[in-house]
Amino acid sequence: MQKENKVEKGVIVAAGLGTRFLPITKSVPKEMLPVLEKPVLQYVVEEMVESGIKDITIVISREKTAIKNYFKRDLEFEKKLKKAGKFSRLEPLVKILKETKINFVYQDEALGNGHALLCAKRKIGQSVFAFSDADSIIDAEIPVTRQMINIYQKFKSPVIGVQKIRDKVAMTKYGNVYGQKTRDKHVFTVEKFIEKPSEKNVSPHGLIVGGMRYVFTSDIWEYLERQGQGKGGEIWVADAANELAHARPFYAVKYDGKYFDTGNEEALLKTTKYFYDKRK
Repeated sequence: MQKENKVEKGVIVAAGLGTRFLPITKSVPKEMLPVLEKPVLQYVVEEMVESGIKDITIVISREKTAIKNYFKRDLEFEKKLKKAGKFSRLEPLVKILKETKINFVYQDEALGNGHALLCAKRKIGQSVFAFSDADSIIDAEIPVTRQMINIYQKFKSPVIGVQKIRDKVAMTKYGNVYGQKTRDKHVFTVEKFIEKPSEKNVSPHGLIVGGMRYVFTSDIWEYLERQGQGKGGEIWVADAANELAHARPFYAVKYDGKYFDTGNEEALLKTTKYFYDKRK
């Protein structure tokens, strides 16, 4: 039975190989590459925590022990920092680890982000949950996950976060979301998803998936479990979400926030510069 009260659980998929950043990702997970003094993954975790998520499951490969070690308290190290008067630099992370339950599950084969999400099913159960990749940072006054939870609580239906752009050529590089306007100019009903459509077939409302942000109800599991192999012979969240949107109400919210991809060298540099300039 669906638990439809508070949204307090989240899943972050962080099991990818990170081949674009080799050779450093031979030993350092791409999700742990820094933007200033924090790894990319911490920004995503912070977004969830600031949105009210109290139980986060991170899906990793068995080689990514650095992620598990990072999100584990080291009391001796904390003691040394306090003695040296430098604990304040670590304190925000410690606060997260004190207040948030962080679980880890393994994806033993690289079979797509849908398969990675399925690996977290036992941790999530029948709860409504937030879902994100570990590559994107969205800088927003109100955390994007919180914006989406607000829409979920209004409609009690799955939600995806989207951006709206006008450049049709640029739209062909993203997953497009098709649907109808609602009374709220920021919210649309979803009819279907298409990954990287041709220029003549892009979303008429200019809606693209920018940063993988969802709020899912528990019925996503049955669609993932029966989802056949998609692009590259893998199981994809977007394919299952597309089927779910055909079966029940599904909403897209045009979030307020600035999206940053960190999946390649140039994007990571741009992201770092943005946060450095913002800090100044």
